[in-house]
Amino acid sequence: MAPLNQSTVITFILEGLTDRSELQPLLFILFLGIYVVTVVGNLGMILLIAISPQLQSPMYYFLSNLSFVDLCYSSAITPKLLVNFTGDKTISYIECMTQLFFFCFFVVSESFMLTAMAYDRYVAICSPLLYNVIMSPRVCSFLVTGVYTMGISVALVHTSCMARLSFCGPNVIKHYFCDIIPLLKLSCSSTYLNELLVLVIATFNVFSTTAAIFISYAFILTSILCIQSAEGRSKAFSTCSSHLAAVAIFYGTIIFMYLKPPSSSSMTQEKVASVFYTTVIPMLNPLIYSLRNKDVKDVLKKIMRGTIFFRSM
Repeated sequence: MAPLNQSTVITFILEGLTDRSELQPLLFILFLGIYVVTVVGNLGMILLIAISPQLQSPMYYFLSNLSFVDLCYSSAITPKLLVNFTGDKTISYIECMTQLFFFCFFVVSESFMLTAMAYDRYVAICSPLLYNVIMSPRVCSFLVTGVYTMGISVALVHTSCMARLSFCGPNVIKHYFCDIIPLLKLSCSSTYLNELLVLVIATFNVFSTTAAIFISYAFILTSILCIQSAEGRSKAFSTCSSHLAAVAIFYGTIIFMYLKPPSSSSMTQEKVASVFYTTVIPMLNPLIYSLRNKDVKDVLKKIMRGTIFFRSM
């Protein structure tokens, strides 16, 4: 590790989404709207599940945790992006490392939470009579604890390895947040270990979680095809298609960003891809997973009519 000296960078400059000043006000309004919808949707879903007796099941327990991850995930990225649109593009070294840690934590937690939800759907459809036994509160808590443990572990590895690097040259991060790859391009010390860790960890996370999801859905599809009722098949397919759509968007952008040759795309394309999994997906998840759900809509109707009985806290 190169020794720190007086030329060590203590402040970075975030390039942002675009350098076209005429687009800044429009983008500020757009992303402010996305963030407001994200906060209201995810926070509302957490509170709805917490107070409603009808939504006390493993599926909604995972949905509540997914909403928590999405809320924190978006909050780690979007506020600084909004500030960037106002003209303040600076971010201190400490703030940058902090943002990197929480970004890694929540993006990994999101991927493993999606996997846990796929397993939950597998048990619900393939073993409905044993669902409450297999997905006991203890098992659900164990799965969620495992999700957050993986997120913290990966975040600590990437952040600690990044903190070991020296930054003594250009300080302009060609991105709108402190992501791993743009930071590595600014380091004046060897980044071989960091690049190796990115490849190994990203490959393991992506392929282990996607394999678990695809295996779960292979069994789910087999079980759905055996359902005699057309209405039952339609309901099961609807649940699966919503989950798979979100999985496809999330993993598609992650693979595009981290498991491709470095020269295969431009930074502009990477920024656009990043927008999907840092701002758009956290906004869409409450809609994809919850607001299309009949139980959730029934609870919302009861709340609006004032006929719901909240569970005791």
